[in-house]
Amino acid sequence: MALHKPYKDVPGTTIFDAEQSRLGYHLNQFCMSLMKAENRARFLANERGYLDEWPMTEDQKLAVLARDLNRCIALGGNIYFLAKIGATDGRSFQQMAGSMTGMTEEEYRNMMIGGGRSAEGNRYIGEEGDAQAHRQPQGAAGKKPAGH
Repeated sequence: MALHKPYKDVPGTTIFDAEQSRLGYHLNQFCMSLMKAENRARFLANERGYLDEWPMTEDQKLAVLARDLNRCIALGGNIYFLAKIGATDGRSFQQMAGSMTGMTEEEYRNMMIGGGRSAEGNRYIGEEGDAQAHRQPQGAAGKKPAGH
C-alpha cells in the first residue's frame, strides 16, 4: 500500500524520503566516492568509464554527465551528496543552486539576498507562482560546463 504523500504537490520540491533514498542509493554512493582525490581524478579523466563502475541506472548516469542536478534529484539524488559533483567541477553550492533554477550565480544570490521566492502562488502545483515547473526552464546557467 502506497503512503499518501501530500508534499508531492509542492512545486519545485522533491522531498528526499525513504522512497527517494532507495531510488538514488547508488547515485548517492557514487557522489560520496568523490570525497577521495584519487576518485575525483579518475572521474574527471573518464567520466563515463567511472560512472559505468557503479550500478546506477542509465538515466542517472546521463543526468550526471549532463550535470542536470534537477534530473539527478528526481532520480533519487540528495543535494548534499550531489554537491560533491559540483565541488569536483570547482563549482560552489551557490553556483549549483543557481543552475538548478536556470539563473546565473549572481541572479540566484540576488534573489536569495532579496528574501528568496514568495510563497504566493507556489504552495501547490498548478498555481501561478514563479517556482512552478513551467516557469523553471534550465537556461544557460543550468548547462554543463564546457570540457566535461
